[in-house]
Amino acid sequence: MTYPPEADGLALLQTWLDPAIVLTTGTVGASPVYHILVDGRPPRAHLTASPNLHTLIIPWAGLPAATRALLPDFPHLAVHNLHHNAAPVAELALALLLAAARAVIPFDRALRQGDWRPRYNRPGPSLLLSGKTALILGYGAIGRRVAQLCQALGMQVLATRRAIEEITQDGAATIYPAQHTRTLLPRAHALIICLPLTPETEGLLGAAELALLPQPAILVNIGRAAIVDEAALYTALCSGQLHAAGLDVWYNYPPDETARSHTLPGNHPFHELDNVVLSPHRGGGVDTTADLRMSHLADLLNTAVRGQPMPNRVDWQTGY
Repeated sequence: MTYPPEADGLALLQTWLDPAIVLTTGTVGASPVYHILVDGRPPRAHLTASPNLHTLIIPWAGLPAATRALLPDFPHLAVHNLHHNAAPVAELALALLLAAARAVIPFDRALRQGDWRPRYNRPGPSLLLSGKTALILGYGAIGRRVAQLCQALGMQVLATRRAIEEITQDGAATIYPAQHTRTLLPRAHALIICLPLTPETEGLLGAAELALLPQPAILVNIGRAAIVDEAALYTALCSGQLHAAGLDVWYNYPPDETARSHTLPGNHPFHELDNVVLSPHRGGGVDTTADLRMSHLADLLNTAVRGQPMPNRVDWQTGY
């Protein structure tokens, strides 16, 4: 494990690991013999250093582009990631959806100034979600949890998933093959994006796709910003084509620590729009994130040492 957690987290991980597991952390030493490498962005040298290496664990959800670029040279490596963030990210998706639907941010801002006038505006900007349809793009670990939360609100839930060929049903959603996306958009009062960023999903939603959504509709993005064309999203929000949006992923990020205090998240002024709820890519950040990561990592390593199939296998060719 090249980037060990804080001492408390490392101690927890050690207590959860099977006694047969030998864990080393930090710098790769001379003549290493590790079988599993835990590193999200390993340099090539770490993938070649141990002749025993057969598995790479990325300690978060997703596959970094730099890592994906290396993997064709290591076809024998199995790649797995963690989904410890599924519950926190799904909860933030719900928070963004509710805040966007009920105009929580502008109402809060006005009342802090003693302004009660939004209460008396008829019709107001609040939307009822119960009885409406939610479309979840990406029915993985996070998407399944989002579906359960939307169902609890009384919404009909539709979802898309790449790895299926026929329409299926589970307890929370009707699931369609990904190629059905455009035909499902006109039914989506709430569009919730839980997809990874891959060459196939980049730019998936542009002006034409957003125009297919019914009015009023809400877009929530907890996947990656580049899945939605930035200019098209901004225009749809300004024109009223989209009622509102809740966004945890962005088009601009601070390039260094100094820039963290003054970097706007988009090339368009989303921060000026009252119908956008902005979140600084903190979907997985909760009080128990570190413990959740260690618990899920221990579960993954324990299955390996016991000879059981490891979950969360990543297909590096598709990107997830």
